[in-house]
Amino acid sequence: MDLTLFVVGLVKVVLGGLVAALGIGLSMRGLSRLLDSHPVEELRQGNVAAGLVHATSLVSLGLLVQHALKATGDAVDLAVQNPPVSSVSVLQLLGLALVHVALSLAVGVAVLALGVRLFDKMTPGIEELAEVRKGNIAAALLLCAFLLVIALLTAPGLQAALNGLIPFPQLPTGMLRAPA
Repeated sequence: MDLTLFVVGLVKVVLGGLVAALGIGLSMRGLSRLLDSHPVEELRQGNVAAGLVHATSLVSLGLLVQHALKATGDAVDLAVQNPPVSSVSVLQLLGLALVHVALSLAVGVAVLALGVRLFDKMTPGIEELAEVRKGNIAAALLLCAFLLVIALLTAPGLQAALNGLIPFPQLPTGMLRAPA
């Protein structure tokens, strides 16, 4: 059994849980402000359409942010497997990882909000958000699909753009690193 890898795995679990909890809270606030919606009130009223859109926005945000945790985890794995590892380099890597995740969350929320605004402009004659607030499930399903497609198609670009923030350890000569 490799105790170091076990501890690194536990740290990744804790970090993932913290990012999920904080990300959900921050993204719900950010998306609510940007989209002028009130998810808690809409859910109290039993608005299924609003619940679908908010749930899909969280899944979409998860798709956009998951790469930040993976890139950080990959960098930590490489650092641990290629000693010597100093506490300063670990702290530096964790600090940069927090910046990476925070930027991923912020950009993810902005991409989704911009996507909804763009979708609203692309469909003149119907205001999807107003329809969702009224409980129109058909409008909600269409908006949900759009959110997922936006997340799936923009995630690789976000990943490539933000991976430059992570200081991946230098690999030994002869080892190849896959491009982002």
